[in-house]
Amino acid sequence: MTTAYVTDNKGSPILDIAFNSSATPFAFGSGHVDPERASDPGLIYDITPEDYVYYLCSLKYNDSQISLFTDNFTCPKHATMQPGDLNYPSFAVNFNSSAQNITVPYKMTVTNVGAPKSTYKVLVEEPKAISVIVKPKILTFKKLGEKLSYKVSFIGLKRTKSIAASSFGSLVWVSGKYRVRSPIAASWE
Repeated sequence: MTTAYVTDNKGSPILDIAFNSSATPFAFGSGHVDPERASDPGLIYDITPEDYVYYLCSLKYNDSQISLFTDNFTCPKHATMQPGDLNYPSFAVNFNSSAQNITVPYKMTVTNVGAPKSTYKVLVEEPKAISVIVKPKILTFKKLGEKLSYKVSFIGLKRTKSIAASSFGSLVWVSGKYRVRSPIAASWE
């Protein structure tokens, strides 16, 4: 997912043939899988089956619905996770249509599976009408398997009528040959 690419074999944006226009992450997800880069991604976002179950609790699934996935599990009375807390390598951010200066925070953890000593710098392509703040902007790993966390805040700015109901961007951690990309999809409802 984080090693997928979003251009065709000519370097142009992937097309959505249904609309004869550039595709969005709603059409292509993270992009085309690159098997070579996927076998050596640099960083990964670890996640466990239990994380998914708590995520379902955060989405207000009830115990009978969750029992379809796992046995003997009861959601905690007070959610321990918010919908955006899943350590998943993409960001879906929803704003109220009149939202302005509303912040949606995420905390993510990545694991180094690339070069033992490496430094990654973040590059952000902000969706229209969204400000993206990442802290820290640099992750320095000292060993293989080391986990580091970062926080990202999405701030909904004033949306004008010329901006579509959804806009897209990306957050990319870069170190040497590695480009660990996470798509961003922002929507106004």
